[in-house]
Amino acid sequence: MTNEIDLHVGKRLRRRRRLLGLTQQQLAESVGIRFQQIQKYECGANRVSASRLFELAEALDVPVQYFYEGLSERDSDPTSEPTLAADILSQKETMDLVRAYYRLGERPRKRLLELAKSLEPSEAANDAA
Repeated sequence: MTNEIDLHVGKRLRRRRRLLGLTQQQLAESVGIRFQQIQKYECGANRVSASRLFELAEALDVPVQYFYEGLSERDSDPTSEPTLAADILSQKETMDLVRAYYRLGERPRKRLLELAKSLEPSEAANDAA
């Protein structure tokens, strides 16, 4: 049975790996394991040992504490679900968009941001509906 903490650590592992644009295979090779083990960690099927978590943190260039961020809020209310922002950030599409955005120069980034903001529904239109 999957433990809630193991699941949280796995989600954080997946999010960071995707943010860096790494495949499971690439991450696995960097810490000397098979990609199937990364899959099991990411879905919470296997627990990550302390030494392995340290190696993964080094490979992903984050402190070990990164994997536990957000747990204290969930601990205070066990019925709470992960925030929408966390779900959005864990999606591949979001990571691809962020990477593409930061590959643009400063001026095109600002123009794209202005465009995106102009496409947001206005509060007045929402209130009228």
